[in-house]
Amino acid sequence: MDARSGTNIIAAYVKTLPAKPGVYRMIDNHGELLYIGKAKHLKKRVTAYTKYGRHPIRIQRMIRATKTMEFVVTDSETEALLLEASLIKRLKPRYNILLRDDKSFPYILMRTDHPAAQLMKHRGKRNKKGQYYGPFASAGAVNRTIDTLQRAFRLRTCSDSVYAGRSRPCMLHQIKRCAGPCTGEISISDYAQLNRDASDFLSGRSQILQKRLQTRMQSAAKALQFEEAADIRDRIRAMAFVRTGKTHIAPKTFAEADIAAIHREGENQEGGQACIQVFFFRAGQNWGANAYYPRHAKDQDTADILDAFLAQFYTGKPIPKQLFVNVDLPNKALLETALCERRGKAFRIYRPKRGEKFDLVELARRNAREALARKLAETASQNRLLSGLADALDLPDIPERIEVYDNSHIQGTNSVGAFIVAGGEGFLRREYRTFNIKDTRTKPGDDFAMMREVMQRRFSRLLKEDGLVWPDLVLIDGGKGQLSAVSGVLEEIGALERTTLVAIAKGPDRNAGRETFHMIGRPEFTLPARTPVLYYLQRLRDEAHRFAIGTHRAKRKKQMHTNPLDAIEGIGPSRKKALLSWFGSAKAVAGAAVEDLAKVEGISKKLAENIHDHFNE
Repeated sequence: MDARSGTNIIAAYVKTLPAKPGVYRMIDNHGELLYIGKAKHLKKRVTAYTKYGRHPIRIQRMIRATKTMEFVVTDSETEALLLEASLIKRLKPRYNILLRDDKSFPYILMRTDHPAAQLMKHRGKRNKKGQYYGPFASAGAVNRTIDTLQRAFRLRTCSDSVYAGRSRPCMLHQIKRCAGPCTGEISISDYAQLNRDASDFLSGRSQILQKRLQTRMQSAAKALQFEEAADIRDRIRAMAFVRTGKTHIAPKTFAEADIAAIHREGENQEGGQACIQVFFFRAGQNWGANAYYPRHAKDQDTADILDAFLAQFYTGKPIPKQLFVNVDLPNKALLETALCERRGKAFRIYRPKRGEKFDLVELARRNAREALARKLAETASQNRLLSGLADALDLPDIPERIEVYDNSHIQGTNSVGAFIVAGGEGFLRREYRTFNIKDTRTKPGDDFAMMREVMQRRFSRLLKEDGLVWPDLVLIDGGKGQLSAVSGVLEEIGALERTTLVAIAKGPDRNAGRETFHMIGRPEFTLPARTPVLYYLQRLRDEAHRFAIGTHRAKRKKQMHTNPLDAIEGIGPSRKKALLSWFGSAKAVAGAAVEDLAKVEGISKKLAENIHDHFNE
């Protein structure tokens, strides 16, 4: 690839760029997004890419691959930073530092749209009325806190329907985990006080609450109400457990902050993988920690990695009052301004040098170091497998992303296609996908047609949408026929040259270890028995089969629970309820005469005929 072609293309854009802040995108000749960047001065920033020889090899490769660019002008550099972080997180360009394994955090929700507030775990949009507390690092941290809050404040966790249907206290009341407002074991006004106590505790007013409870405990003891005093004592102990948790970290010098510490192994060696450990502190309590492993280039600076990570991390997440880090961020002032605007309140970033905050940052860094050591040990064997796989299949490079496809059906019914994803980190289960077979021309049980439809839909989307990651290797469960069918589809839509296809045919009598492999332009071949690469390919195929058949069974089970009346046009919930109330079951409806069907309220003579015809074709 000629270096001048990329620099000339970029230089042509420079002539028309304004001297304003904004965001730019670099795109290759396949339409794949290479890089997203921000700039305080678009013209100056993009001009730097025309100085080809001044850049490291990685950036030179990106410049050579650039065939087109897109630009968005913003009102400020702060707006450019936020837009850049949002686009990187959504589109995942190849040359950017990427936050991986990102997910929404769970919260504790105190529902206030019911006289007796419900305590529950919540993840996703905040569309329920109530008070939200979080974020917590994991669902396990939420579950442990809810369990302890039940012991401390005895708030209900049951649904409204269960609450309304109770005639006597449930087991949770018997073991002193619920106050029992459903059956009047506690008045609504007293229950509301428990709710206020829990809100005070989760909002950081635990010291005031504890003093109030201690006063009540002493008063109860003086009045010889020892059972009530013991009950309050147990609540105080439970509150102490929530504050300290399993890590026994309860900060004394701040109440609300996040801690983000980065550790990098082999920074001056090849690789230099980084891990970022994030601690969450809210209301003076430790609400857990998470480890992240951002994708980055070998030559990127550690501080730049953390800087880019934080901009993406707080996209769509609650922002605390302050953030403590273990390195000096190059864009600290800009990031502070951007996150302050997004939060709507003051926000500061600190790098503590001493005291409790420094100790906690150092603890986070040590956790990052240990987490990274574990991950590197786990991935070392995986990398050896992938290297062996590349040698066995004569691949030009070690595959970073492998997709394995399979179909599942029973005599053509409930047909589904599916693929799994694997790479250097093992199975990437969050990226597994399924396909309901939609083509009405597909004959029941036609595996070739099913695989063609799945491949056409999957790779058409890859060609159409920016930011999706292409597989380096595609494995198909099948033989020469499946390979021919799939390659024909990919060649037709122009995707065949962008990946490597391999079909895995089962051995004679379906014996594992005697599989035959088919590739385009290469005679069929086998791999030596009992080798790690062969076992790995068998694991990939079996995982795809497990996922496909599991999806098929779930679809079949769902269909079994579907009422036959749902398939009749004109039968909605009200008419279905009326028919079932009149006849007792769907089977009785199916055997009823037109005259009997027409006797049901809401069922006309014409609709009765349609129902009868549906079951008596």
